[in-house]
Parts: sequence; structure tokens; C-alpha cells
Amino acid sequence: MQVPYDLTSYVRVLKLASTPSWEEFSQIAKIAGAGIVLVGLLGFIIFLLMSFIPA
Repeated sequence: MQVPYDLTSYVRVLKLASTPSWEEFSQIAKIAGAGIVLVGLLGFIIFLLMSFIPA
């Protein structure tokens, strides 16, 4: 592990990073929330199917 090389690459990434605007943040939050709801709904549907199907 080359520590000086790693530190310079981390600093370079942090310098390129910027704070998102409110519109960009809200759009990302909506998409992430929709994904969480979709995965939860899919899990709930699987749970319902498994509870109705006799094992």
C-alpha cells in the first residue's frame, strides 16, 4: 500500500467534489426513496405469497 499515492488521490477526489444544488439533491432523494419503497413492496409481496402457499 503506497500511502503518499493514496493520500494524493483522495485529496484530488475531494477537490473535484462539489455540494449538489437543492434541485439535484431532491431529485436524488426522490429516486432513492422510490427505490427503497419498491424493494420494500417487493419483499412484502414475497412475504404474502409465502404465507399463503403451504410449505
